[in-house]
Amino acid sequence: MVIKCSVIGCSNRKDREKDLQYYRIPAVIKNQGDECERLSTNRRRQWLAQLGQSFENKNIDNVRICSAHFVKGKRADLYDQLNPDWVPTINLRGCATPKPPVHNDSTTPSTSRYNRQKDRIQRRLDMSQFATAELTDTGPMDEDSETPCSSTQTDMNGQYIEEMKHDIEALQSQNQHLKSQLSDKFSEKDFEGNDEKVNHLTGLSSHETLMLVFEYLLPYLPSSLVITQFKMLIMTLMRLRLNLSVMFLAYEFGVSQATVSRVFTNVMDCMFARLHPMVHWPQREVLQKTMPMQFRKNFGKKVVSIIDCFEVFIEKPSNLQASAETYSS
Repeated sequence: MVIKCSVIGCSNRKDREKDLQYYRIPAVIKNQGDECERLSTNRRRQWLAQLGQSFENKNIDNVRICSAHFVKGKRADLYDQLNPDWVPTINLRGCATPKPPVHNDSTTPSTSRYNRQKDRIQRRLDMSQFATAELTDTGPMDEDSETPCSSTQTDMNGQYIEEMKHDIEALQSQNQHLKSQLSDKFSEKDFEGNDEKVNHLTGLSSHETLMLVFEYLLPYLPSSLVITQFKMLIMTLMRLRLNLSVMFLAYEFGVSQATVSRVFTNVMDCMFARLHPMVHWPQREVLQKTMPMQFRKNFGKKVVSIIDCFEVFIEKPSNLQASAETYSS
């Protein structure tokens, strides 16, 4: 079997572009500790998200990504999470076949940012070694004093410490912001004041309507240790509204596909049991008043409803001959 790059728009093949590497979608590693499993799971999710394709009913083990889609021409190590090549980032949206990248560390903002972070870490290591050496070496003596001449070292030490404090505070703030974004995704706070987002993802008209439905269903929704009840409802409404795949929802909500299927089934049962009395079927007179004129001309008063503007339900004639004429036309 010829190995080809699975990125949309990329035509690189192993039998032709032999200077490139072809990587599988990273597997989840479960036998090397919790940290390794967490990193490998997150990496696999991000690779699939970068591809932007649905692999439902396909063998994902056959999917390959060529090294032309990486900044430095090869993927980074699993534990090098800050590296821009931890996930593929180049020409992933249907562009022309990419050429192997020029390995210049300063060509992209992500590479430059990664190098700055490495420099900061190296400075901290150097500073740690410097402080250790200072404790074991008191330095030269002043000519007129028996105390060490360490004023210059103290000034330099203080400058490095202040810089390290600033870097640590910036990283902590960034980390807290990223954690907040992850925890707020598809949460109640994420939809506050955004009726357009509510309508697009769930089909409901407003955030207020969404919260009314949620509060009404809340006592009857199933509970779970891995996903909140609000996210259960949002996941179900998104699948109904946008016809999203189970795999896509699993990656978006950070749960397994089995959890998505189970949640969808349980919430649908709950919605049917609790909401079906609210479904109001209009009176025949109302239906006829709102019926399109073209249907009135062709079917008169026999039309009951239109489903997706394609299927028309008509009152079944009483005799067999009329019934055959109606359903054969």
